Amino acid sequence: LAELIQATRVTLTAGVPTLWLGLMNLLENERYDLSSLHTMVVGGSAAPRFLIEKMEKQHGLKIIHAWGMTEMSPLGTVSRLTKAQLQLPEAEQFDLRAKQGMPPPGVEIRAVDEMNQAVPWDGKTFGELQVRGPWIAREYYKDDRSANSFRDGWFATGDVVTIDAAGFVQIVDRTKDLVKSGGEWISSVDLENAIMAHPQVLEAAVIAVTHPKWQERPLACVAPKPEFKDTLTKKDILDHLRTRFAAWELPDDVIFIDAVPKTSVGKFDKKVLRAQYRDYVLPER
Repeated sequence: LAELIQATRVTLTAGVPTLWLGLMNLLENERYDLSSLHTMVVGGSAAPRFLIEKMEKQHGLKIIHAWGMTEMSPLGTVSRLTKAQLQLPEAEQFDLRAKQGMPPPGVEIRAVDEMNQAVPWDGKTFGELQVRGPWIAREYYKDDRSANSFRDGWFATGDVVTIDAAGFVQIVDRTKDLVKSGGEWISSVDLENAIMAHPQVLEAAVIAVTHPKWQERPLACVAPKPEFKDTLTKKDILDHLRTRFAAWELPDDVIFIDAVPKTSVGKFDKKVLRAQYRDYVLPER
């Protein structure tokens, strides 16, 4: 990919986060002239904040977050900062750019709780993202899923999000990937992005494992960078996470794998991990 960008002088490109994480790791050890590339669009899943910041500061490559679905034809939100937001401190700008952003004109958004009631736009309260607009699908063709996915003119996306006061959407997780522990929700995406910010980690996925008391608990599946395969420990990962997460949010266990399984388009394929570790017995805490 780096050779292609260098040879053909690519100016704009788009892909899933795993693609750009691989490029970032490549650029740690090899040099390429990517000066023609002024914009990298990330979609398909949430990009870690450290990826956005590192690619810009160290390599001059600007990442723009976007989100959408086939049912939306396909664009749903874009993370473009307003003039006022561009005056904020740099760290706050990167925080905003790590979100999926605001919808384009014509698209309405809301987040709802399990009773289908709208939740506040406070940047904290979780809810399932629902959208509507003139080019958003009305139903699935001859598909029973329509009854659950399309309600009162709104399309239920299956993404759990927060929405802040400015209308910026941040995807917390897919509903099927959230860890539901003791009545609380734990974001697998937040844990994954934090783990992948560890300098010795190549990639990571967090899945829910059945727990007799808490219903579910998080299990972290971590692929170390090759040079740290024999030295990275569970303690290293948990110590790294303790600065950002409450004790109850931490994974109950960390297992090390060669690579996270991926779909044909490069997204993490958690269903493979869930099947593989379906009967995994967590250690007592």
